[in-house]
Amino acid sequence: MSPPRAPAPDEAPSGSLDPGGSRPPARATRLALYTRMLEMRGFEKRAYDLFLSGLVKGTSHLGLGQEAIAAAFGTAMREDDYTFATYRGHNHALARGVPMTPVMGELMGRACGLMAGKGGSMHLTSVEHHMMGSYAIIGAHLTIANGAAWSAKARGSGQVAVCFFGDGTTNIGAFHEALNFAAVYELPVVFVCENNLWMEYTPIASVTAVARPAADRASAYGLEPVVLDGNDPDVMHAAAVAALGRARSGAGPSLLEALTYRHGGHSRADPGKYRSDEELSYWLGRDPVPAYRARLVAEGVEEAEIAAIEQQVAAAVDEATEAAKASGPPSLDLVEKDVFADGGASWRR
Repeated sequence: MSPPRAPAPDEAPSGSLDPGGSRPPARATRLALYTRMLEMRGFEKRAYDLFLSGLVKGTSHLGLGQEAIAAAFGTAMREDDYTFATYRGHNHALARGVPMTPVMGELMGRACGLMAGKGGSMHLTSVEHHMMGSYAIIGAHLTIANGAAWSAKARGSGQVAVCFFGDGTTNIGAFHEALNFAAVYELPVVFVCENNLWMEYTPIASVTAVARPAADRASAYGLEPVVLDGNDPDVMHAAAVAALGRARSGAGPSLLEALTYRHGGHSRADPGKYRSDEELSYWLGRDPVPAYRARLVAEGVEEAEIAAIEQQVAAAVDEATEAAKASGPPSLDLVEKDVFADGGASWRR
């Protein structure tokens, strides 16, 4: 039996709202969006190659095809805003300005890695960049994002917590608890559902009572049902600006459902053969990277300027790859570091 067809982005239900309107971002912002997407695409394609070569340790979950969402928020967020991501978090780390080399090193289990090679692909964290973690437990980070948002509200800092999660999370209890809590206490938090239509190997539509797993539940918590084309960087950037502004002004949380698609399987161990050729072809035809490039050219950006950006990004990916390869494994004396509160296990003996 074929899985239920997910609605296309232009089939948004009555009452859904695009909070960003139709005005495109400024030229500099659009070039920044394209640059960020290229960095993510180039990084993850290289990570895939390194995985096949046996250089990426453990598994990894790639966001190829989903770059527009992370790029839009990374461009719109304030430097001190907080990001909480899932195990599919490479794009979100890069979006917050984390350099490629430590992220690549972390995937490869090298000492130059973001966590000295101890965390791997699913646990990317950089407090310096306010990238507050990639979480491997489905839904666990929504309530933690609420804690960060509550802290920001209590301190009057104007910071906003942005929490990204997949469609499968919408059927987890923490999703509903977090939305209710955030709405009741009017927390400065933005919940972003990256709906790529599939959980692990199961289409979200086959196990969910509503067509829009996030947006159709928003009204239960007094929130506006927002459905967005998650493959359109301009639409996502406008929505990000609006939701961040709402949270920063004291108007409380937002829930955004961004429709997108992962080009590959759930993880690198998954060939993704359960999806039909027709479905895959449709979504590959909506690839945000070449589509946005074509849009920029059509609207007057010179090919030479775009080519220069592409060359710079390609060089950066190569440089990060070689730097990570040159780094050694983490020292054994780090095995107990960041595990116990006092830095060691001596209190247990």
